[in-house]
Amino acid sequence: MSAAIKLLKAAAGNAGGAVYVDDVFSCFLYEGNATSRSIVNGIDLADKGGLVWTKNRDTTYDHNFVDSARGLTNSPYIRSNSANSQGTDGNGITAFNSNGYTVGNSASWNANGNSHVSWTFAKQKKFFDIVTYSGNATNGRAINHNLGSTPGMIIVKSKTSSTYWAVYHRSLGEGHYLFLNTTDAKSAYDSNSSNSRYWNNTAPTSTQFTVSNDGWVNGSGQDYVAYLFAHNEADYGENSDEAIIECGSYTGTGSAGNSINLGFEPQWLMIKQSSGANDWYIYDTMRGIVSGGNDAVGLKANSEDAEGSSNHLSVTATGFELEGTGGGYNGSGQTYVYMAIRRPHKPASEFATTDLFAIDTAGSTGDGNEPHYRSTFACDMGIRVDINEASKEISSRLMHGTWMYTDQNAAASSPNFPQFDYSNGWGAASSTNADSLSYMFRRVKGFFDVVTYVGDGTTSHAVNHNLGVAPELIILKDRDRGANWSVYHQNSPVSGSGKRYNLKLNVDNAAGDSDFWPSTPTATQFVLGDSDQGVNRNGDDYIAYLFATADGISKVGGYTGTGSDLNVDCGFSAGARFILIKRTDSSGDWYVYDSVRGIVAGNDPYTLLNTTAAQVTNTDYIDPLSAGFTVTSSAPAGLNASSGNYIFLAIA
Repeated sequence: MSAAIKLLKAAAGNAGGAVYVDDVFSCFLYEGNATSRSIVNGIDLADKGGLVWTKNRDTTYDHNFVDSARGLTNSPYIRSNSANSQGTDGNGITAFNSNGYTVGNSASWNANGNSHVSWTFAKQKKFFDIVTYSGNATNGRAINHNLGSTPGMIIVKSKTSSTYWAVYHRSLGEGHYLFLNTTDAKSAYDSNSSNSRYWNNTAPTSTQFTVSNDGWVNGSGQDYVAYLFAHNEADYGENSDEAIIECGSYTGTGSAGNSINLGFEPQWLMIKQSSGANDWYIYDTMRGIVSGGNDAVGLKANSEDAEGSSNHLSVTATGFELEGTGGGYNGSGQTYVYMAIRRPHKPASEFATTDLFAIDTAGSTGDGNEPHYRSTFACDMGIRVDINEASKEISSRLMHGTWMYTDQNAAASSPNFPQFDYSNGWGAASSTNADSLSYMFRRVKGFFDVVTYVGDGTTSHAVNHNLGVAPELIILKDRDRGANWSVYHQNSPVSGSGKRYNLKLNVDNAAGDSDFWPSTPTATQFVLGDSDQGVNRNGDDYIAYLFATADGISKVGGYTGTGSDLNVDCGFSAGARFILIKRTDSSGDWYVYDSVRGIVAGNDPYTLLNTTAAQVTNTDYIDPLSAGFTVTSSAPAGLNASSGNYIFLAIA
């Protein structure tokens, strides 16, 4: 996109540079402590204003809506599971801050020992707006708004009276309405009525929406709040050409595999059956939308119920797929409406490397609380290493509750530990163990991505991804059965037929010719050439981890051994914190070094991902280098044989 077009788009919508979903929406998880505290979710509510929607996940507390339009004096709340008028609680949300909000000690927002979720919507043109108005009982009244586009969904509630929450959804049109606080199916405009519930049979515009004289949207002397959500406005992202919210509909099939294309991968979904009575289901990737597993779906906008789990859906790189067959979300022939919000898409260049990658030892804070491994960001993938034992596991948010062993070809297993429903790390344990550590990665464009897919048994299966650049390293595994890990690397040998050689993470074999990688991946897809074994068995669930070089943050590369000290320039300024190396032209282990155990001018501990061996501490094979790392002359053939070929991943 040209600079001129960018300026025109900025002038028309989101002025002041690129805006990302990261700037205007947050799903944040926290453990209640009954003490006033700051919730730091990165949303500038002090400047933008907006809505904070919270729910206790563990027990039967209400859904609380607190917003900037109604103010924060005594934390005035309304509750989506109730028709009641506005209430107040001085110990609820007490301040909107430049990086989130402050919550008091009220049990409804901060119950001690309970898990909570908050969904924060910042006011932003072509995303979200809030309007307050006083009713006048005039049929056909037009209410001005500042959404800057035609709303895809509008939710209206009286603050001063016990009325239902009236919902407009573009897929149903201005002649129908839903109630957010009930399970009711859509209702239709009644031409014989003295009013036209509730939208006066008039479509909203980019500047106004219209209400009838009904008391639930425009009663005389009543005060109302309206929440307006945009639809499919391509005004966001690096080039201001990406949508971050969609309000749409689909028809259930009554069978698994019903795929809904949004054009983006969602992090938050609210789904309601409009053709029949059913709940408003709320899903998000922080609590868990699990590919091939159970999702955290117990939260329903119309119910105070605690969270539960069931196998409903999975996210894809371009939307979501219904895995279950229930009538509340995928009943045969039934109609459903939804609102979907895009996953974070801010690029790696907007972050410090410490915001994208972390290393932590088990229970290092010593506070006796979960998660086991801590980071300053929402961890999307973790590699766990017990350095004096055999255990080396890998798991991720999209396979929440399961993990696989890096040294084995076994299918995924389901211990209690690999939990990712935290905003600051992963692991459901609270003990302290300095010999157990984790490498933690955040999904960010240009740095790292995670993709789940189902094999189709063809010889040219294209898998979509959201890395934003062509992946230079792909590590993938069949989760359903015993099969080797498969690895693509841009520096792997190329066969005579032009196919990239395959590597196996769980063994020390040299790179081998295969049909796995028939073409070079692109910024949106990678193609699998195997029709059955390895990477694309029909009907099997797979997970793939994708890595790229991000300037000053990560480097995916290769080098030729010299047998002498060899400096590997990664473009860093303060050396590498993590190094993974594998020889490709001959057998060689998968060596891992990290700065927590030590990358120093002396002995450097290492572990091997492909074996059950404990770490080795008495060798000096790697030395620090500000631009990357140095492979020493004392390194064995697995790291530095003369004329040997090696691949690596390094992170600053």
